[in-house]
Amino acid sequence: MESRKWVIRVARLIAFVAVIAISVFVFSIRDRAEEFAVYGYPGIFLISLLSYATVLLPAPGIAIVFAMGSVFNPLGVALAAGSGAALGESIGYLAGFSGQGIVERSDISDKLFAWMERNGPLTIFIMSAVPNPFFDMAGVAAGALKMPYLRFLFWCWLGEVVKMSFFAFTGATSINRIFGT
Repeated sequence: MESRKWVIRVARLIAFVAVIAISVFVFSIRDRAEEFAVYGYPGIFLISLLSYATVLLPAPGIAIVFAMGSVFNPLGVALAAGSGAALGESIGYLAGFSGQGIVERSDISDKLFAWMERNGPLTIFIMSAVPNPFFDMAGVAAGALKMPYLRFLFWCWLGEVVKMSFFAFTGATSINRIFGT
């Protein structure tokens, strides 16, 4: 039993170090992310993955989805961007898995943890479908509360695809109306 606790501690430490390293890397290349858009849907997937693989650090993403919705099929853009975003949000989940102690307790985080305990999948879906600054905390809460990873990933993916669909289709119709194409 003691060796199992040691393995969990090491896994949490590795996850925590990975979260920090990935966040710093993505933040350092944020200005070059648009260059990946020339690669079509895989580029959109990669931009979204990198944009959402930071914890509490801003990175581009939605603006590129908005613009690419007018260049490519908006549904394809939404699926590529939503899939990349969901995988990127796994970093927040890993941060939570690495240890609940990294979350500064506040009224908002306490409410979010309570919502996650009562209805985790719905909370993840809604929080990922609506643009908001609190989703990183929702991912952290899911990891800290040990929501099964594939359940987290599915509901996050579903919400991200809904959100990215809105931006891709809005971009397609807005830009087409402005430029008459």
